[in-house]
Amino acid sequence: MNASSDIDARAFHSFEREAWNRASEVYQRYFSELTAQTIEPLLDSVAVSPAPKFLDIASGPGHLAAAAERRGWSPVAIDFSESMVALGRSLHPGVDFRVGDAEALSFAEAEFDCAAMSFGILHLAQPEAAVREAFRVLRKGGCFSFTTWARREEARGFHVVLYALEQFGDPKVTIPAGPPFFRFSDGDECRRVLESVGFSKATVRQLPLVWRVPSPGEFFNAFYIGSARTGGLLRAQPRDALAKVRDAILTGAAGFLCADHLEIPMPALAASAVKTM
Repeated sequence: MNASSDIDARAFHSFEREAWNRASEVYQRYFSELTAQTIEPLLDSVAVSPAPKFLDIASGPGHLAAAAERRGWSPVAIDFSESMVALGRSLHPGVDFRVGDAEALSFAEAEFDCAAMSFGILHLAQPEAAVREAFRVLRKGGCFSFTTWARREEARGFHVVLYALEQFGDPKVTIPAGPPFFRFSDGDECRRVLESVGFSKATVRQLPLVWRVPSPGEFFNAFYIGSARTGGLLRAQPRDALAKVRDAILTGAAGFLCADHLEIPMPALAASAVKTM
């Protein structure tokens, strides 16, 4: 884990933005089916009226905003990755996509009825700033919710990759330091941060997601070219170390074979709260 004093917020922000500009199409191919399993619970948790104005923060390909539009809501989707915004516009042409920073939203106070962030909190240099901004742009009575992965030992895909890196990776390889990746896997921490910026009635629940991947090789590719922090550590490995890490990942992933594909438990936490002030 990285202490806040070890984090160069600008460097981490740039690292994440550049990573997602490169990986948008691959993320869509490998991870969207998995993360989409949280969409309906997320929207249910923030629904405050039959047709609310909704903000999808750190929207990625925009599947959350698109689902809100199908419900008759009025969504706006923002992401700091121009590539993700372009992908979202191509996939969901009816949604209002904009390039924007979750930590400094370009919206007026009390502009939205509800807001949500689907796993975006993991990719922010200053997650508290983003939660504070979500609070600011919500109207009184508005709801905010975000998702994050459960603990590493529960979200087994992460454990397979991180264990392989720990056992066979080059320990000298580094990437720009960011907040601890599993910080919000602790429900108490989710509630603490939400309440620290003014939200009330914070609740956290676990969602039992399952990731279906065609093969161990595709599982490796998903992380190697379709993720930011974990993929960055993999891509920076020297050739010999990467070969050993890859072999360990393939072996670990094979343990989840089910017929002709992998089924990997990847539970997530959904944290929600209300702006009552």
